[in-house]
Amino acid sequence: MHFDNPTLFNLLLVQTLSSSLLMLLLMGWRPSRATRWAQAFMGLQTLAWLALAAAGSDANERLWQSFAMLAFSASLSALWWSLCLWLKPRPGRALALLAPVLMPLVYGLQYEDASFRVAWAQFWLALQLGMMVLGLIGGAKPAEAVPRALSRALPNTVPGVDNRHWRLLMLAALLPALLACLLRGLWGAYAHDLPSLMSNDAINTALGLAAYWGLSLAVLALVLAWRAETETELARLAQTDGLTGLPDSRAFAARSVDMISMARRHQEALAMLLLDIDDIKTITHEQGPQAAERAVALFASCVQAQMRLGDLAGRVNREQFGLLMARSEAEGPQAMDLRMREALALRAPAELGFALNFSAGWAKLRHGDRNIEDLMRRAETALYEAKRRGQGQLQAEPGWEG
Repeated sequence: MHFDNPTLFNLLLVQTLSSSLLMLLLMGWRPSRATRWAQAFMGLQTLAWLALAAAGSDANERLWQSFAMLAFSASLSALWWSLCLWLKPRPGRALALLAPVLMPLVYGLQYEDASFRVAWAQFWLALQLGMMVLGLIGGAKPAEAVPRALSRALPNTVPGVDNRHWRLLMLAALLPALLACLLRGLWGAYAHDLPSLMSNDAINTALGLAAYWGLSLAVLALVLAWRAETETELARLAQTDGLTGLPDSRAFAARSVDMISMARRHQEALAMLLLDIDDIKTITHEQGPQAAERAVALFASCVQAQMRLGDLAGRVNREQFGLLMARSEAEGPQAMDLRMREALALRAPAELGFALNFSAGWAKLRHGDRNIEDLMRRAETALYEAKRRGQGQLQAEPGWEG
């Protein structure tokens, strides 16, 4: 089968331009950081093929082709950044920063040596492609591999945490391009009479077809990755309290299952601390609803700032917050209570203009507890006792002997 390479490369320009516009229209102008890098990848690809088209019809061929190499390399770096944000970080940061500078610079300076510049550019592009292939084989973020809690919190939602499909598509897109770059680089390194890129040689045709195939699959993979990211974010937002950013009561209960299971498996102490803002109705009446919301948000901020790494906090009611404390005996809730009161005494007058206090009750996980509800029920009993005794204090569950 005969291919007209100039027409093939012009079709690649049309393809990248239409794909760039499609991604902008589909993903919007203000997407996530990973999606912005994906859009930058396709936009830079468009500039690269545009520069190659201009090089064939302009006297300053060296400048246009050097710019094309810069855009090609920068586009692969943009794609690498995108993949690193969607997947766990992979080696290659130095290459992503260095390649778009070093490769086109040397390419332009050594332009008269056709064999050297072709081999130089193709091997650099192959190196960037190879780094991304390794990153795709590496897998997903550990944080993404937690669909169980999400599915419990949202039983009718399938979050987009499974990235196998778009990773396989991206691998299928990059591997032929990697092979074509290596073959053309070897051809450039050993050929004595090197034809131009637009000539109808088989290696140039193979490169064009690999690029056409790769870009088609890459667009589909990027759209699927964006969709997965969007679904995951929607699932997260659906189980997050909008005012405080903490898990809501449903998500808190779902995520507590793993903490309770872990505590029982390793026979570790687990404490439930229930905190209730005092006099929130008075604040609403005297200061207004907006002041009450600011008070709740400030309280949640203090909880997040004072809780330990590995603990779980959530807004379980209008002015109540739950805190599951792993590996915690009586000293844990008492220390947390003290830190919270010190933080509120420091921040509330300065940020709200009035003092803020709370009552708290806590309970320890027992062998007979079936779920978080049993633990929370005893913590609520302790909280009500703290309220009855005059508010502004911490109370342990009934029967706690220290």
